[in-house]
Amino acid sequence: MDYRGRLNRLQSALAEGRLDALLVTSLPNIRYLCGFTGSAAALLVTQSACYFFSDGRYAQQAREEVQGAKIKIARKAALTAAAGWLVVSDKKLRLKRLGIEGDHLSLAESSRLRKTLGPGVRLRQAPPWVERQRMVKDAEEIGRLRQAVLLGARLFDTALKTIRPGVSEVQVAAEMEYAARQAGTEGMAFETIIAAGERSALPHGRASKAPVPARGFVVCDFGVILAGYCSDMTRTVYVGRSSARDREVYAAVRAAQQAAVEAVTPGKSVGEVDRAARNVLKKKGLAPYFTHSTGHGVGLEIHEAPRVAAGQSEILQPGMVITVEPGVYIAGRGGVRIEDMVVVTERGCEVLTPTAKEFLAI
Repeated sequence: MDYRGRLNRLQSALAEGRLDALLVTSLPNIRYLCGFTGSAAALLVTQSACYFFSDGRYAQQAREEVQGAKIKIARKAALTAAAGWLVVSDKKLRLKRLGIEGDHLSLAESSRLRKTLGPGVRLRQAPPWVERQRMVKDAEEIGRLRQAVLLGARLFDTALKTIRPGVSEVQVAAEMEYAARQAGTEGMAFETIIAAGERSALPHGRASKAPVPARGFVVCDFGVILAGYCSDMTRTVYVGRSSARDREVYAAVRAAQQAAVEAVTPGKSVGEVDRAARNVLKKKGLAPYFTHSTGHGVGLEIHEAPRVAAGQSEILQPGMVITVEPGVYIAGRGGVRIEDMVVVTERGCEVLTPTAKEFLAI
């Protein structure tokens, strides 16, 4: 990973943003900038240097993983250690304006930090510079995402072998998660969604003890973490004998998903991608049943920028990796969602998810 290049770009942003330094407390952002994968750290990035803070539990791990930063191991919590070190080093660093990640620092933590540093250092909420860097993946990141997607897609075969009337949703999820661990994943990217029958109308219907009914849709939404990067996919199958209306709803969602995928082109806004999916469902009279955004970025976290939703103006760029996942959810009847991960290319996009999307009854 190009940690040096990432830090250089952030340091350039600091100078342009008139901040002397940025205190990074988001663990995914810390991993992105220096490679550390532990669960307790802070990273202080000045315009000319970088300092990594953690406690004794991570001394060896930091030495093995951290790149481009001077390692400071303390007996205190990382944020407390960073603040204390700043006080001691204030004359050398001469910090006047310190940026913080407002979305990743609690009010209590901000208050303690301000009290420790004193009136000589002004805290400023920094723009989401690191998150914006993370939106555009480099070749190595895309390679990792591709591998995570391929491994995750294999779990759908496990689902198909397990889904049967009477089998509980949680049993299906458990079989998939066990297979993921056996395949070498670091874990699931999020709590597996298996929602069957009427419960398939719940967009986030996490696996429950409810049995798969003799007839109805089963929404399977799942993802894995591999080498730090997440995958995310959804497929919907039908158990039992389907009606013509069921097949029509499925076909409409599939057409909406395909229209949105085809709209993923560099230079277009994410709002246009969302609109492409909604226009298809509107023509079918199903737009009121599509109740969430069309997609989101994926990377070190399962939900990253950009948000692919109505009214969003972020422009697609080559290297962005997003999900495309329209759905229809009809209370008392059931729901359908189809989701792929795609990477924006120079001329359009590449669908990373390899699994077929034809209507499937089991």
